[in-house]
Amino acid sequence: MTKNTSPVKIIILDKEYLIACEEEEREALREAADYLNKQIVATKQGGGVIGSERIAVMTALNITHELLAYKKENQDYTVNIDSTLKRLQNKINNALVRNMEMDRVNIDNPTSQGSQG
Repeated sequence: MTKNTSPVKIIILDKEYLIACEEEEREALREAADYLNKQIVATKQGGGVIGSERIAVMTALNITHELLAYKKENQDYTVNIDSTLKRLQNKINNALVRNMEMDRVNIDNPTSQGSQG
């Protein structure tokens, strides 16, 4: 099966780039390019960084920092969810064991159910 790729025009820092992209990924590419362009413009306007290459590197570092912070936050969230799920599973298992034990006692001692006549 061949992939249907065609060039997509994106603009970053007033320069056009043609990027080969699959049809289903075009919108994501455009969003990424828009985000990158906004970040580059913000770095450029922030001052202190001169030259397109340095601006691009500083922007890449900022985006990478955001990505790693997000990944750490997501990892912490996942660990918390896993811990909560394990705790809930243990509670469910303990409740099921107690229920089975109570059923066994009731089967072994049918008169202990409180039937009075």
